[in-house]
Amino acid sequence: MKFVDPKTDIAFKKIFGNDAHKSILIEFLNEILELDAPIVSVTINNAYQVPRLKGLKETTLDVKATDKLKREFIVEMQVEKESAFVKRAVYYSAKSYSQQLKKAQKYHLLKPVIFLGILNFSIFEHDDVISRHLILNKKTQQHDLKDLEFNFIELPKFTKSESELETPAEKWIYFLQHADDLDRVPENTNIPALQEAYEVAAQHTWTREELDIYEAQEFKIAVNENVIQTAMMDGIAKGIEQGREEGEKLKTIEIAKGMLAEGLSIAMISKLTGLSDIEIEELKIT
Repeated sequence: MKFVDPKTDIAFKKIFGNDAHKSILIEFLNEILELDAPIVSVTINNAYQVPRLKGLKETTLDVKATDKLKREFIVEMQVEKESAFVKRAVYYSAKSYSQQLKKAQKYHLLKPVIFLGILNFSIFEHDDVISRHLILNKKTQQHDLKDLEFNFIELPKFTKSESELETPAEKWIYFLQHADDLDRVPENTNIPALQEAYEVAAQHTWTREELDIYEAQEFKIAVNENVIQTAMMDGIAKGIEQGREEGEKLKTIEIAKGMLAEGLSIAMISKLTGLSDIEIEELKIT
């Protein structure tokens, strides 16, 4: 059995944003988020539809849902590293919050917006795989402003093997991280909604059209990663060469200073070192 990578756009939305499989999103959020009241049911605001192959976005993956308490949930996965991702998370959440009210409606109608970002890179300095960010009173640490909440899963920080999985949250994260490397459902997958997620992720249940889109997205992500890696290697190589050149220049300057101290003429020093007359004159000042 072969599974798709849940981190790709079409797979993520087909698994977590599917009206036919709402229990997957409900149970996933209940296990990851520290909610005062668990989610019982959801309305998926941007339910899964097979996208068009042309013009797909490859890196920003999101599902938006509202539960019976009218709380809004934004679930977004970011495959490629983006330094401004946290700012974008705040922007999306604030925008979603402000758009709840129509003209002349009262502020008391506003409901919480809870953001969950799943990152295929590390962004915070702490070692926690899951982090929760609240608006707190700096002095008392009281959580009085409860309408905006930000949660993040940093996948690279999760290093447990299949045999080490204990909590439901760990099993969900393992699914996100490793499903496309597996040829079977892990034996300790005893969560019905997670079993359902593996079933939806099984490639043999996908249409040819869906698989074509999935493969195209995987290819584009791979190309983008290769471009980034190539740019990094080129940058390192250029940095080494620049450092070597700067080192040689400093050595030459020190030699020229010694020649000046010995009383050699500027013309002679220039001929021996390759430095210009102006550069040598500046060394006399320093």
